[in-house]
Amino acid sequence: MATDTISTDIPAIGLETNQNPHTPGQLIWRRFRKHRMAVMGMIGFGLLLLFVVGGSYFVSEERANAVDLQARLSPPSSQYWMGTDSTGRDIFARMIYGGQMSLIVGGTAVMISVTLGTLIGGLSGYFGGWLDAILMRFTEAMLSIPQLFLLIVLGKFVGRNMSDVTILGKTVSSSVFIVIFVIGLTSWMFLARIVRANVLSLKEMDYVAVSKSLGSSNLRTFFRHLIPNTMGVIIVSSTLGLAGAILSEAYVSFLGLGIQPPTASWGNMLTAAQTFVQQGSWWMWVFPSVFIVITILCVNLVGDGLRDAFDPRSSRHL
Repeated sequence: MATDTISTDIPAIGLETNQNPHTPGQLIWRRFRKHRMAVMGMIGFGLLLLFVVGGSYFVSEERANAVDLQARLSPPSSQYWMGTDSTGRDIFARMIYGGQMSLIVGGTAVMISVTLGTLIGGLSGYFGGWLDAILMRFTEAMLSIPQLFLLIVLGKFVGRNMSDVTILGKTVSSSVFIVIFVIGLTSWMFLARIVRANVLSLKEMDYVAVSKSLGSSNLRTFFRHLIPNTMGVIIVSSTLGLAGAILSEAYVSFLGLGIQPPTASWGNMLTAAQTFVQQGSWWMWVFPSVFIVITILCVNLVGDGLRDAFDPRSSRHL
């Protein structure tokens, strides 16, 4: 009698083999891509980085600081693409190195701010009690310190009396460090409050209780479970803080109390241009102004997109 053979090639019922699970990083990236303005901001910021970083391989810093009085106040031309300033220095070259300095100041200040805000807010929310009370009172006291006033005072009475410093063969004014530390030390308080609120909610989650029951120490739980799950807030705050730090450096340098020549920054380039606005030398202030505006706009767009991407309740569905 013939036996019926059952085929083993029957597809599993209810299983969708054409859909693969996505990691949290992939989901964040997919939500970010839905934000068209954020993608445009990321592209614009990438092109800006290409200009200020890649440009230094083709244009030397000596050219940016070279004085040629015979070419002073020359308009944009084939020789000087963005014209020259009042001492004959090439504005195109100074835009490259001025952009580097502005981004370095902003990035370093944000690193200081994010580190302090994450540690103070996280430790305050996780341990609570007397430590929470002390750290939050300290945070509230720091909020009462006006950043701009402190920058102006230290820049006027301290920065100008300090000699230039040579780092990696590059001479920079000591006022750079004053601007970095003042911005970094006076802009972490809002992030600390946000991180504290997140940690307060996260430490009540089941996975934290399981981690402690398995013998995980407080520091291990804090750095392995709580801080990584707060990275969304930290990253968004970093991008928005970078825009604020660049803007702070620009207007303090514009007042003549920030980064001092010969170190170029977009802010002190505007300072040098203000006396020539009425004389028709438009190129001296247009290019630094445009680059500052584009940088702030791109960074804010990226930060807005990251905020939506890290929020699973965002209206931008996958």
